[in-house]
Formats: sequence, structure tokens, C-alpha cells
Amino acid sequence: MTFDWLVPLPVVVPLSAAGLALALYRRPRLQPIVSVGALAIVLVAAVALLVVVEDQPLVVEIGGWRAPLGIDLVADRLSALMLTISSAVTLCVLLYSLAQERYDDEESAPISIFHPTYLVLTAGVANAFLSGDLFNIYVGFEMLLAASFVLITLGGTGERIRAGTIYVVVALLSSILFLVALAVTYAAAGTVNLAQLALRLPEIDPGVRLLIQVLLLLAFAIKAAVFPLSAWLPDSYPTAPAPVTAVFAGLLTKVGVYAIIRTQTLLFPGGALDDVLMWLALATMVVGILGAVAQDDIKRLLSFTLVSHIGYMIFGIALSTDAGWSAAIYYVAHHITVQTALFLVVGLVERVGGTTSLTRLGGLAKIAPVLAILFFVPAMNLAGIPPLSGFLGKMGLLEAGVEVGTPLAYTLVVGSVVTSLLTLYALVKAWNKAFWQPPESVRPATTLPFGMVGPTAALIAVGLGLTLAGGPLYGYTERAAQSLAERTPYLEAVLPDGDPGGLVAEGDDGGAP
Repeated sequence: MTFDWLVPLPVVVPLSAAGLALALYRRPRLQPIVSVGALAIVLVAAVALLVVVEDQPLVVEIGGWRAPLGIDLVADRLSALMLTISSAVTLCVLLYSLAQERYDDEESAPISIFHPTYLVLTAGVANAFLSGDLFNIYVGFEMLLAASFVLITLGGTGERIRAGTIYVVVALLSSILFLVALAVTYAAAGTVNLAQLALRLPEIDPGVRLLIQVLLLLAFAIKAAVFPLSAWLPDSYPTAPAPVTAVFAGLLTKVGVYAIIRTQTLLFPGGALDDVLMWLALATMVVGILGAVAQDDIKRLLSFTLVSHIGYMIFGIALSTDAGWSAAIYYVAHHITVQTALFLVVGLVERVGGTTSLTRLGGLAKIAPVLAILFFVPAMNLAGIPPLSGFLGKMGLLEAGVEVGTPLAYTLVVGSVVTSLLTLYALVKAWNKAFWQPPESVRPATTLPFGMVGPTAALIAVGLGLTLAGGPLYGYTERAAQSLAERTPYLEAVLPDGDPGGLVAEGDDGGAP
């Protein structure tokens, strides 16, 4: 029995549901049923793929057309894990947003366009994770861009429009770089299929190959918010509604990180730019956390920690070892859940305290003790307090760095430790100011909406689950990293008969065209 039919479901189901939700714009009570049902189906399909791809990657040729004419969707261990975590996150955030809509007044509640747009965003994420074609990854990114621009400007306030404009300008710059990279790639290799590129890129001129690698890294680094291409993020994310900020911060930057992992391991093995990536990782960690320490607004503080912890993931990728890639994959899964949960908690903090300014908040531990616990657990997880998943991920990265043993790797190890300590300092400062310092004015005890607390607690529980299942999950990421290093399982699944129409034609001398 084959399970190939599972592969397109995470893309097809939310896209179909988006069309249905849009048709039901005059029936706002039916839209949530469509959205929740679609994302629940996606989550079930993702979990099923997580189990099935242990044997071998699954490939679906869209429309029955084989590469290079057709586009492949490929589910392997890496994409299935990312898809499962992202599906759980998007479902929890949707449930949170539905509860927020019920408790808010009509003017501040998400309008009917929210549901189809959110579903398109979900489909774009799944498409990027599953695509076996560079151009289709670009399509996934553009779906994200179109949907995220609508979501980030919900409400139409001047601040949100300004932040959305910055976001779109930066995203368009990344898209232009990606298009240029696609054009150069196709001109040099005659394909944009990832498996074919893995076979053909070694045959082209090394200078052209390096140019393609640099262009792709620049495009993905902007989307992943790698320093110095991260300045846009702290000004864009905090202005959006809490659920939107949460899914953006937790998930969208990781799509860029995923693209870097996929292309660096599959298309550019050998680590030609590893030292550059290490320096960028160090700068991202240090500059990001220094920005967080300087903030007095909890949303901006978390936005800077988001930038900082992207550096950990880039560090693992740049090591170019199985251990480094395994730790990076584990850390991506951990960070998606924890960062999203923290932004959902901040939405509750803003509801109770009326602000996210740390200088104006205070006394929340007394009036909302449950909220204090909800903030404390993921905050300590993000800081890497043992034995939580953040600690496990960071220890894996440190061990991988020590194993490489170069001076630059040791520098990154030291930078990682310093960044972790500063993360703890920044979060403890936020904890003390928001929950323990005397408030500016006396606030009555607040009953938190269960509909918002439930999804937040569920997401925090997922983060704790990554801790309890740390051994099996690390084993899974190790197997995923080994498959990335070998490349053979992916290539044989996509191209079982070899590369059709390769660069070397019959009678040619074997040189690049």
C-alpha cells in the first residue's frame, strides 16, 4: 500500500478550504468550522507522513509530469518534521485567534478575510516545506508574502500599515534576489528541480556555482532574518495582532532557515561558505540579544530574541556535520513552538495589563497567577534552562561545535553560551518588571479567557513534549541529518532512473556547457 496521496494534502486541503471560506464571507460563523477542520486534517496528514517517511521519502509528480517538465512534492524526514510542528502551531494559533475574536469588540476583531488568508499562509508554508523544485519554493514564498501582508495590516491602523509596508518592501527585495538566482540557475544547469540540480551543479563552472549559492543564501537570509539582513523584523512583527505576530515570529522565519538547510546540504555540499555562515551566525546571536537586553517593550524584546536565536540554527548548519545539522533541526522544531507560545502569552499580558511596555506593567503575578506560569515556562525554555528542550538543543549545538574543534567553531561555542546567559537575563528582567514590580495603578483580578489560555497552554505543552521526547526526537533528527548528508535517499526517490537530459550529452567531452 502506498501513501503518496498524503503528500499533497497539506497544500491542497488549506487551499481548497481558503476558497470555501472566501465563498462563505457572508456566513462568518461557518468560516471557523472550515478553517479548523482543514488545519486538523493537515495536522493528521503531517503526523502520518512523519511515520511513513521513516522507510523512504515519498514523491508526488504534480499532474503526472516528471521532472524537469513537472514539479515534484517530496516528503522526507526533514520536511515531515517541519510540517508536523508547523501544523500544530498554526492550529493552536487559529484557535487562539477565534477565542480572541469572541472576546474582543467587533471593531478590533479579525474581519472575514482573515480565515481564507490564514489558510493560504498555511498552504504556502506547506508548499515550501514539501517542494522538490526551486521555483515552487519561490511560489510558496510568494503565497506567504501575499497572505502575510494582509494579516500584518489587519485593522488598518497607521502603525500597522507602516510596518506592513516595510515588511513588503524587504520581502519583495528577497523575492527579486530569489528570481535572479532562479534565472542564473536555469541558465547554467537547465533545470530548477532540486534533485537534478544536485547532480548537475558540480558539472558547471565553480564561479557560477558560487554565484548561485550566494544569491540563494542572500534571498533566504533575508526571509530568515539573519544579521545584517534582520533590521526589518523588530519594527514589523510587534505591530500586528497577537495571533499574527505569534505565527510570524514562530514560523515564517523558519521557512527561510529550512530553505537554507535544504539547499546547503543538497545542492552545495562541501561547505564553501561555511566560515562566512559562522561569522553571520555569531553576529546574529550577539547583535540580536544585545538589542533584546536594551528593550523596554516585551514584544520588541521577544522580536530581538527571535533574531538572536536564528543565529543558533545558522551555527548548526555552518558546521556541515551530521551532529550540527541534527542539532539545528531539533532547535528549529523547539524554537517554533516556544517562540510562538511566548507571543501568545504576550497577547494575554496585553489584555490583562493594557500594554506591553515593561515600564508600565507590574503586579501581574498577583492578579493573574496562571498568566505568570504561562510566561515563565516557555521563557525558561527559550533561555535554555535544563532539562528543557532549549537546553537540549543548545547542548547539541555546543557538542557539535566542540567536535569540529576549529578556532572559529570554539568562538561560536563561546558566543552561544554568552547569548544564552544574556537571553536568561533579558527574560528574567521582563518577568520581574511585568509580574513582580509594583504596578502604576491598582488593577482588579482578571479572569483570563479559557479559549485563549487553552491553545497557549497546549502549545507550551508541545514544547514540554519536545523535552520529554528529547531522546526519540533527537534520534529522528539524527536520521534526518544522515539522510541529508548522504543525499542518496532523496535523489533515488525523485530520480529513480537517473538524471533525464543531463548536462553531458552523448558524444560530449564531459565538460560543462
